[in-house]
Amino acid sequence: MTFKPKLRLLVALLLGSGIATIAKAQSSVTLYGVVDGGVMYVSKTLNEKTGQNGGKQFSFTNGNLQSSTFGLLGTEDLGGGLHAIFNLESGIDISNGGFADSTGNLFGRQAWVGLEGGFGRVQVGVQYSPFVLSLIASDPRNISLFGSEVPIYTGQLFATGAYNPNAIGYTSPSFFGLQGRAMLALGGTAGNFQAGRQYAGSLTYANSGVLLTASYYDGNAGGSAATTPIPSTVPFIGRTIGAGYDWGSWGVRAVFVNYKLQGSFDNRVFGAGFNYNITPSLNVNAGGWFIRDGNDSNNRSIMAAAGVVYSLSKATALYGQYGFVNNKGAEHIGLSTNGALYAPAGSTNGVTLGIRHMF
Repeated sequence: MTFKPKLRLLVALLLGSGIATIAKAQSSVTLYGVVDGGVMYVSKTLNEKTGQNGGKQFSFTNGNLQSSTFGLLGTEDLGGGLHAIFNLESGIDISNGGFADSTGNLFGRQAWVGLEGGFGRVQVGVQYSPFVLSLIASDPRNISLFGSEVPIYTGQLFATGAYNPNAIGYTSPSFFGLQGRAMLALGGTAGNFQAGRQYAGSLTYANSGVLLTASYYDGNAGGSAATTPIPSTVPFIGRTIGAGYDWGSWGVRAVFVNYKLQGSFDNRVFGAGFNYNITPSLNVNAGGWFIRDGNDSNNRSIMAAAGVVYSLSKATALYGQYGFVNNKGAEHIGLSTNGALYAPAGSTNGVTLGIRHMF
């Protein structure tokens, strides 16, 4: 029985050595996330079999304001201003505990590793494209999942461009507010480089409250990423240019986006809106979007939405949102990414009430 003290000493030495190594490396891992849910009412839904009105809907909905997520963000100081970094992020559906707002995989929003230093940042793995990051920066309603650019985007492209598998990305340092991004996603199909190939680039200027951003995206169908549960290689070409200005409690945004889907729509989207913090705890926002198909001008939609967010604390907020969409021709733009992604021809109204907690 005399071996126990020696074993304890050996374990203590090993643990102590590990702790010293970790402390010297100055590594950190942060757990973060969002839990968002509430109720939604829409006056019409689309019956996808008939293309007609499927009736009213009142339901519990995951992620009305923001996607419910959890993630791990890590960094290690390598010295000389160089850091190793990684990010794993999963979209979750709090209505059933499954996956949502992602490619449908465990870490289907972000799963990348990289290096960051004076040269900028290089990252490899599943990541947001520069195109989507430009849209996030210029969206009038802070990319709410209800009544914003988000349901317009996901209704056409699903996860494509938002969560890019097999991707290599670069972000430049900021030069007096000007920053560039580039991304290449490799298809992974032997003998066919073009299958599933995706690339994007952007330039963004953000300084003294002024925002200017422009981006381009080009992606092909197929490749190894075509096996994700949620489509992530829909073939399309995307272009966007956006602008904004923030001063005091106010912020305004305007954006133009072109989604040219292979063999389908050539949608041109014009959007504008504002945010206003009435108090540090109370925010109101509103936006409007006009969508027209460049291939057929009879296909068009108008969407408008407004929201109120009341913060109970830095982490927890209550919100309410109202949205309206009117579709003509073959357009079926819906009000919500989750639960009402498509709407029939004519006018549809919707309301959400919910709670969001961030950690």
